[in-house]
Amino acid sequence: MPVSAGKSEIVPCVCCGGLVFKPAFECEGFSFVRCTHCNLVQRNPQPNKEEIISRYKSTFGKDYLSYELENEDTFLKLQQLALKDIKFYRLEKKLDKTPAFLDIGCATGALLAYLRDKGWRVTGVEISPSGEYARNERKLDVHSTPLEECGFPADSFDVIHASHLLEHLNDPKTFLTEAHRILKHNGFIFLTTPNISGFQARLFGGHWRSAIFDHLYLFSIRTLTKLLESTGFKVKSCRTWGGLAAGAAPLWLKKPVDFLAKRFGCGDVMILQARKNI
Repeated sequence: MPVSAGKSEIVPCVCCGGLVFKPAFECEGFSFVRCTHCNLVQRNPQPNKEEIISRYKSTFGKDYLSYELENEDTFLKLQQLALKDIKFYRLEKKLDKTPAFLDIGCATGALLAYLRDKGWRVTGVEISPSGEYARNERKLDVHSTPLEECGFPADSFDVIHASHLLEHLNDPKTFLTEAHRILKHNGFIFLTTPNISGFQARLFGGHWRSAIFDHLYLFSIRTLTKLLESTGFKVKSCRTWGGLAAGAAPLWLKKPVDFLAKRFGCGDVMILQARKNI
């Protein structure tokens, strides 16, 4: 789908409320700025919420469903590896016999189906046509409205998971506030998102593969931690991975760079585990 500016507006920094920004990345047809107070990188001005939602419900969303189905096995394996790396599966021994798991931005529901088979009680949120696929083909409980409109009762879930979602939201702070409300006491949230403090972002700048039109925020470990803390969470651990994108370098170079990026916490993608603070 071609990039379109559409309706946009200047918004305060979602992390600190600041109104002073400096240029960060210049991209083709749009740009990212950096908050001078907290360093969060964001699109500003940014498309409004209604335009964002309609984009994912439109033909763009149907095209993305095809893309998700074509790459479903690969994406599921990546999610499983990320969760294993951050010790997610150890939680199964500490939680109720049938713990409740909410996957926000669950796409076709592959991860939900996998966890359902392992004994979890699973629920999803997906506003694009992928959610319809998850409901009809996998018989999953998947809601088709944004999290803030789902109306889940307080203290509903042991674990909330959102992979490559937070960077697409107009208001990730309100999203995290709602996630905090519906998590059980001492519940966990797992967030996967591109890492702007990683090696690739520093190397490629505005040509970084995550500096794209559909990303409204580009978090570092520090800015995402600050946002989580401001909404009542305590970050427990973080892992990163990805040194060079496939095809960006010969294999003999990519392998050691990937290893070092993960070893020193400067990978291209990060996953944070945070616990609900009371």
